[in-house]
Amino acid sequence: MQPNHTIVRFSAIASIISVLLTGIFAGMNAHAEDVRPTASADVGILSKYVWRGEELSKDSIVVQPSVTVGYQDVSVNLWGNLDTDVYDGVYTDKAKWTETDFTLGYDRSFGLVGVGLGYIYYALDGAVDSQEFYVSLGLDTIAAPTLTIYKEVTGALKGWYAALQVSHSFELPKEISLDLAASAGYYYSDNESYVEYTDGLTATAEPLRDFKDGLISAGLTIPIDTYISIIPVIAYSFPLTDRADNFIAGSSTKSDHSDFFYGGITLSMSF
Repeated sequence: MQPNHTIVRFSAIASIISVLLTGIFAGMNAHAEDVRPTASADVGILSKYVWRGEELSKDSIVVQPSVTVGYQDVSVNLWGNLDTDVYDGVYTDKAKWTETDFTLGYDRSFGLVGVGLGYIYYALDGAVDSQEFYVSLGLDTIAAPTLTIYKEVTGALKGWYAALQVSHSFELPKEISLDLAASAGYYYSDNESYVEYTDGLTATAEPLRDFKDGLISAGLTIPIDTYISIIPVIAYSFPLTDRADNFIAGSSTKSDHSDFFYGGITLSMSF
């Protein structure tokens, strides 16, 4: 009998989380007076799933739950995506759990400078699982500029992705905040999947190495009580260059478009 790779995969992730949480909370008694663990849980309901400029769902609502546990400078996150009407050339009228991501992060501040290190495991339905390491550098100043560089280590998708993000929140009455953000991404391919496409949307043998996607978003954080907030958001994703335009449109199995307008709402709980 062939092994159930999904069960094996999630068992491995669960084992990693168990070990990490044991290590994190083992020292709680010694530092309880200084630092307490944190936890948060979110459930996002969006009109579309867009990742680094690529459309990963089509004309269907996606549900994206997320759970994060942190202690001192270390955090562990589990995130998932449920597509309520999977499109695979045709609509299936079926919901499917398409992705589960596990992220281990370490973040430390040195005055105005913030430094982050991390690892992400992408468990994907119908595709080869992916793994990335990342490093980030940010400034605690106006617009909070942050540069994050990701290194994909999976054989089939090796490459680099760099994202520069700026964001700012404006205080509104009743403790509501208006949250604005923008980002730009650059992709450097070392694989045969992320390649340039012609204007006729035909794949070439040249690796994609160019600015890839831009994203702008606006949201409202509306507190319901001390621990719970509702966050409606709208976003627009678009290619930054002609080569990125051709790649996003040509490589997508969902549509021949390269820019996407979408939105939704997130229920956020923090403790």
